[in-house]
Amino acid sequence: MDAIKRIHGYLRFGMVLGLERMEELMAKLGNPQDDLDVIHVAGTNGKGSVCRYIYEVLRAGGYNVGIYSSPYLEVFNERIEFDGKYITDGELETITDRVCSAADKMVSEGKESPTEFEIVTAIAFLYFKEKGADYVVLEVGLGGRGDSTNIVKEPLCSVVTSISLDHTDRLGETIPEIAMEKAGIIKKGCPVVSGSRDDEAKAVLRKTATDMGAPFFDAARIVPKVVKSDMKGSVFSAEILGREHKGINISMAGDYQIDNAVTALYAIELLRKQNKTDITSREIREGMENAKNIGRMEVLNENPWIIIDGAHNPDGAKSLKTTIEKNFKGKKILMVLGILADKEVDEVLHTFKDITLDYVSTCPQNPRALAAAELSGKIISMGGNAVTADSPSDAVKIAMGKRDDYDIILFAGSLYLIGSVRQEIIGLI
Repeated sequence: MDAIKRIHGYLRFGMVLGLERMEELMAKLGNPQDDLDVIHVAGTNGKGSVCRYIYEVLRAGGYNVGIYSSPYLEVFNERIEFDGKYITDGELETITDRVCSAADKMVSEGKESPTEFEIVTAIAFLYFKEKGADYVVLEVGLGGRGDSTNIVKEPLCSVVTSISLDHTDRLGETIPEIAMEKAGIIKKGCPVVSGSRDDEAKAVLRKTATDMGAPFFDAARIVPKVVKSDMKGSVFSAEILGREHKGINISMAGDYQIDNAVTALYAIELLRKQNKTDITSREIREGMENAKNIGRMEVLNENPWIIIDGAHNPDGAKSLKTTIEKNFKGKKILMVLGILADKEVDEVLHTFKDITLDYVSTCPQNPRALAAAELSGKIISMGGNAVTADSPSDAVKIAMGKRDDYDIILFAGSLYLIGSVRQEIIGLI
């Protein structure tokens, strides 16, 4: 598609944080973001799931809602969704032409060119404005303070999920440093919901909120009553801001998804308290149950279990380990693994070795990917067994050929790997 080729053409400008280019670009487009009611979500892990919960609850309430997310798994259009449908190819072509024309004008005026992510973010804002979105659930791409989504001046609510070490080359080498970048989405007077359980991170978020005169709400203090939690999801109840939410049924697996759901519920309840929405308890339950996030602890088959999860950093690896150990203790597991070289590879592998010692190593389709042979070498050096696959497709074939030998086949390590193999796995089940 011409639009995607044009968008990818801006990759040569890299991933550069800062809002100056975005401000110039959006001004040329009439600043559509200023006319949108935005729930802005940042965090290291969990932000995609929190966005999806909020999005589906608002949709269940009958609102016209947009959601902007990254990266995509299977098709580019996933990144921009409105009322349950991805932006169409035709819409993407039309709006991309307008945004790229504005970007080209910037360059002709001697200004710095926008980056690819800034172009895509501008397309999303313009699309949601023209669709007449009642709300936009906006996921931060990287960090927060200098992310292109942070051009939003007055979000209805800023949400920060869990914070851990990731992208340390850009965001900082300590939790407080990374938390400070995430806290950059906090705006003067706009309420903040924190789902972080890390005390250092929470202290940074709280202080930033205080300095900005922004009401601070700690969702991590909520203790939900869990009725059920397994690979098919969870059922729980929780009291939030004085309202009892009973029988909340979520289909995303993992105990950490309960934390994400509580954070999302807190944001929704806060909007209700502020009379920004009149959504009912029944609609909340419906939306929470409808929320799904493909490629995140997604069960594709049960006999044997075939699970895909984009765990790619130390915190995500630990969450995956906890979920697998809770639900599949003593089971024989084969893990198909592909990971980016700029991640904390050794730490992730140290966690994964507690899940299994049997691996198929491959290389995600990304220039930053760790070579499959090098990954196999690391696995073998820690006492594991590794078969090296030349491509993700070969890795799928090798793993699926071993279905009779294992109770669980687990694909993990990078969302780029998950995105490239998901449909192929489904086709072989």
